[in-house]
Amino acid sequence: MREDAALAYFVFADLLEYPVAPALQKTEEALSRIDPEIAATVRKFIGFSASRSIQRIQELYTVTFDMQPVCYPYIGYHLYSESYKRGAFMAQLNETYRAVNFSAGLELPDHLPAILRFLGQSEENRNGEFGRALIGSGVIPALEKMLAVFGAESENPYCDLLSALKLFLERVSEKDLSHA
Repeated sequence: MREDAALAYFVFADLLEYPVAPALQKTEEALSRIDPEIAATVRKFIGFSASRSIQRIQELYTVTFDMQPVCYPYIGYHLYSESYKRGAFMAQLNETYRAVNFSAGLELPDHLPAILRFLGQSEENRNGEFGRALIGSGVIPALEKMLAVFGAESENPYCDLLSALKLFLERVSEKDLSHA
């Protein structure tokens, strides 16, 4: 189960990156082992992606995450906007990443897929004090703000994907806390 949870962080990170080629079968299998409800929600996104060209998916990604500033995939932006607190948050992320030999690559450290990869890298990253705070006080509140933009009747498949990620993080956090 813990290996499946670690894999799920990477699966969500891959799905939330700029799309290049879908690897959807592995995604659905991994999430089904963790939680059927989460897998069912992601299945909507997979169904959309499987029935569209990669160009169409890329267009939707750009409209969703790059052209609507409220949906930028940067956690610090949603928590602190462009204030100095976001800079302090990113500095703290960079320091933590360096301490465990993790790199956000070419992205800013508060990029959602980078944070998910950091969390998926090890159980200590997820369940340590910093990781739990990052999830509970950072990622989940940022996802709530991102989801609020879509509205209840949204047909954007990224809304389903972000909803599934939020549910996953809430449930995994609950399980981890109950086993602590």
